[in-house]
Amino acid sequence: MRHFLTLKDYSKEEILEIIALSNEIKREMKSGVFKPYMANKTLGMIFEKSSTRTRVSFEVGIYQLGGIGLFLSNRDLQIGRGEPIKDSARVISRMVDMVMIRTYSQSIIEEFASYSKVPVINGLTDEYHPVQIMADLMTMFEHGKSLESKIAWIGDGNNMTSSWLMLVSKLGMEIRVATPKGYEVPQNIIDDAMNFANESGAKIIFTNDPKEAATKADVINTDTWVSMGQDEEKERRKRDFKGFIVDSSIMKLANKDAIFMHCLPAYRGDEVSEEVLEGSQSVVFDEAENRLHVQKGIMVWLDRKRD
Repeated sequence: MRHFLTLKDYSKEEILEIIALSNEIKREMKSGVFKPYMANKTLGMIFEKSSTRTRVSFEVGIYQLGGIGLFLSNRDLQIGRGEPIKDSARVISRMVDMVMIRTYSQSIIEEFASYSKVPVINGLTDEYHPVQIMADLMTMFEHGKSLESKIAWIGDGNNMTSSWLMLVSKLGMEIRVATPKGYEVPQNIIDDAMNFANESGAKIIFTNDPKEAATKADVINTDTWVSMGQDEEKERRKRDFKGFIVDSSIMKLANKDAIFMHCLPAYRGDEVSEEVLEGSQSVVFDEAENRLHVQKGIMVWLDRKRD
């Protein structure tokens, strides 16, 4: 049995295998074919953090695979009233076939998975967002990018930055990460990424200059400057991130056929301009749709590993 908690646990071959399966399932769906890969199976969906894309994509995804999704908010569970995580894991995993958790600390999902009898999927933690990064990779490939493409990350050193570092370091790609001073990626994640990069041949560059990151890039990435739970820091963060908006001047530094990506929700005028988000190089809504398809691929892949 396998869990999907972070790409640290996955090889290059496994990552690409999941992408290939996701593409196959997407092609079938676009042709009107819905194979019951997970007929009569139940996905328990635990949400400690609210979401639009995660809720809709997982619930629709398991339904299209022939199963059913069970939405469980923090208010619905004893885990929200102090029940130990290990107890909740041992109970819930005896009643469902798979669990998706969207929560705060990575340690919560790691503990849950260690006691679970069924595969557990990370729908987002403060440290990693592995399902989103898989959707990003799928979208890159669809828009003609490859493992030789140069990636630029401009913005906060958050869970998406960490996920990009894991992906790039596993696949042997190149990434330039530009963050304001004081908002760099945590050192333990940098250490993991550099260790994987030494094995794969990946090239990782850290800078505090967004222009340096964007120059000759094939993919420009950003994310909100104010993540969930950081609302009280909003005004300070806006000041600290001055100059890190992805606008037309930044996009002009990238290659002419570069694409712009953002995992959404996007705040126009902060991390990205309206012109870029709605422009011809933006693939953000393809990226959002691919959450549905790649998560279906992840669920089917994990289900097959149980068999």
